[in-house]
Amino acid sequence: MKDTSNPLGTIYVSYRAIATVASQSAIQSYGVVGLAAKNLAEGLVQVLVKDPVLGVDVRFGDKQIQIDLYLIIEYGTNIKTVSASVSDSVRYQVEKTFGLPVGAVNVHVRGLRISNPD
Repeated sequence: MKDTSNPLGTIYVSYRAIATVASQSAIQSYGVVGLAAKNLAEGLVQVLVKDPVLGVDVRFGDKQIQIDLYLIIEYGTNIKTVSASVSDSVRYQVEKTFGLPVGAVNVHVRGLRISNPD
């Protein structure tokens, strides 16, 4: 958990809250089909339980947040452009929502998917 103090008291922000905002922002970005599992164990958990923060890893550093996203991207889109767009969107949404600085948003492309075959 990350805590911030202000004159009225202390605010605690959990990893899960930040991961939820990051995953929703990533899924709404153009070219993103979905989030992927980070490893085999998380992939097995996904089969059993639908977790909305699957594919998002949040770490706190020196007063900054570092976010890793594991994505599946639409086949035929420019991967570099989609990754940069997702990174910017997630950074903006997390900083706007929580008021905490984001140090880095790392995008890991785990696969490509064809959504609408012709």
